[in-house]
Amino acid sequence: MEKTIKIQTEHPPSSPETPKLRQAIRLPHATAMVVGTIIGSTIFVQPSAVTSLVPSVTGIMLVWLVSGILTLLGALVCAELASIFTQSGGVYVYLKEAFSPALGFLWGWAMFWVMHSGIIAAIAVIFARYVAYFVPLEDQGIKIVAIACILFLSAVNYVGVKHGSALQTALTFAKVLAIVLMIACGFVVGSSLPVHFATGDNLDTHVTMANFFLAVGACLFTYGGWHMVAYNSEETIAPRKTIPRALILGTVIVTLCYIAITAAYAYVLPLSRVASSTRVAADAADALFGFGGGALMSGLVVVSAFGSLTGIVLSGPRVYYSMARDGLLLRWMGRIHPKYRTPTRAIVVQGIWASVLVASGTYGSLFRRVIYTEWIFFGLMAIGLFVLRRRPEIERDYSVWGYPVVPVIFIVSSFAIVVNQIASDPAESFAGLTLVLIGLPVYYFTARRRRV
Repeated sequence: MEKTIKIQTEHPPSSPETPKLRQAIRLPHATAMVVGTIIGSTIFVQPSAVTSLVPSVTGIMLVWLVSGILTLLGALVCAELASIFTQSGGVYVYLKEAFSPALGFLWGWAMFWVMHSGIIAAIAVIFARYVAYFVPLEDQGIKIVAIACILFLSAVNYVGVKHGSALQTALTFAKVLAIVLMIACGFVVGSSLPVHFATGDNLDTHVTMANFFLAVGACLFTYGGWHMVAYNSEETIAPRKTIPRALILGTVIVTLCYIAITAAYAYVLPLSRVASSTRVAADAADALFGFGGGALMSGLVVVSAFGSLTGIVLSGPRVYYSMARDGLLLRWMGRIHPKYRTPTRAIVVQGIWASVLVASGTYGSLFRRVIYTEWIFFGLMAIGLFVLRRRPEIERDYSVWGYPVVPVIFIVSSFAIVVNQIASDPAESFAGLTLVLIGLPVYYFTARRRRV
């Protein structure tokens, strides 16, 4: 195997007195993190948006397949990078090492203030709203439940990555089992229904290429979070092999689940009903059993959202810890608890800020403006793979299949999503991009102070 050049592929050495992150994540836990983080609440509602854009059974299946393949391409790119760098931080590390610390800082900046903390706040609120189906809650009560959920999961991860990853694995198993049962019921119980894969009334079945790509964009939103497992590299056993395998295996499992459950919806409900539904999983349950759709939908979303939050709350602080250790954040944020061996201060700060976003109600507008910029960083991450391939002494345990075609397709797709978003809503898009770019003067100001 080739020798490495002088870039930081391993985490920095520490003195014997300095506590290190505990390695406790194996392949089943890492795979569960990929699957559990991706499958949130959107798969139970998003098929309606896709169907309204592509009102054709074949077209719908193709949209979900294409979206899954694009996600898999990104996972393949990330897998090679994860086999090179074992430092915690994922995308932050890849951008920092391929390009510059400034670009890595921008990713972490956007993550903390909006992207990662914002998605925690958003999913926690969704969780609380569906809890309100079983326990009546006013708006203030929903916020309290959402914040309590964030703080509880932060506490679980505070006391050890083993506890957090075990909870994630159990919830993912329950979530996937529930989805498999829904699919089985759809095709077995639904076989007694008089019509299957019906179009329905008053539905224009004409599909344009523009709508097809808009549907792919809507679909990709349900695949979000596939990269987060790489944030926990230093806590993963044999990360050079485990993380690439988890990325690929987890993405394939999710894609199969998504295609199958979407097919079950179309098997049970006319496409016109799927397209107009605001709770397609509940409507499918009502069509099968005649009752219980609301309870089923709410229960599924509660479990699914909670499981997704578990992985997201677990992963984010590892990026901030890595940035602090590299001197890009306050060193205070990089503390490892001597007993629990987790980045406790980063966990606490993330939990507090996400809770503030929930309490203030500002997470929604900020998140919608900034989330598309994630794809700019993904595209740059894939370009970084080409940059790193030109450094012949770097060693890797996995090489992306189909190089260079696979990363090129992913790069083009990533920037196409960005262009499409800017074209559809330029004012909001530029506002979001500005929020991200504000991080540059902050980086250079703090870098100057570090040099002084």
